Amino acid sequence: MNENLFASFIAPTILGLPAAVLIILFPPLLIPTSKYLINNRLITTQQWLIKLTSKQMMTMHNTKGRTWSLMLVSLIIFIATTNLLGLLPHSFTPTTQLSMNLAMAIPLWAGAVIMGFRSKIKNALAHFLPQGTPTPLIPMLVIIETISLLIQPMALAVRLTANITAGHLLMHLIGNATLAMSTINLPSTLIIFTILILLTILEIAVALIQAYVFTLLVSLYLHDNT
Repeated sequence: MNENLFASFIAPTILGLPAAVLIILFPPLLIPTSKYLINNRLITTQQWLIKLTSKQMMTMHNTKGRTWSLMLVSLIIFIATTNLLGLLPHSFTPTTQLSMNLAMAIPLWAGAVIMGFRSKIKNALAHFLPQGTPTPLIPMLVIIETISLLIQPMALAVRLTANITAGHLLMHLIGNATLAMSTINLPSTLIIFTILILLTILEIAVALIQAYVFTLLVSLYLHDNT
């Protein structure tokens, strides 16, 4: 079977039209909602997890930073559900696309930095030059700190893309190895299949952890600028 290893990362189309937008809009439909006064166990557990995550991320923020709580909670839910959706067979994972991750990282990073320059201009500029720096090293350190600041959204996007893509590729390779060994050696097939199951469980954990890490780093950038 000559299948392209990266075929699962190609943006799907329906009748020649891109279907990525529909796929991105699909995960929010999976989140259950309730119209009743007393919620069931699923809704209660969902609300408890959202409250726990929001509390953990917003504890370090001041009043101005906590105005971002709804955006950050929505971000972590969106990334987590999108990552988990990509683990389904014959599905597409939008977070494996660097362009989409940059589209999330750059506006959030830029919003936090602009807020810092508007409200705390002195502290924001102080980050470019550590206290006690020798005079000859001042130009070099300013350049280094500027590059470090500008590379933050790229690091956010690349980290998410690399982790999700690597896990999907590994699952793809082990799945193909399982199919190939099924007609050759049954005991080896069972061992590889067990590894595939364990890797799938690991990928579920990675999908949730990467969503948390992405949102937590955005929260830290916000904390530094508020």
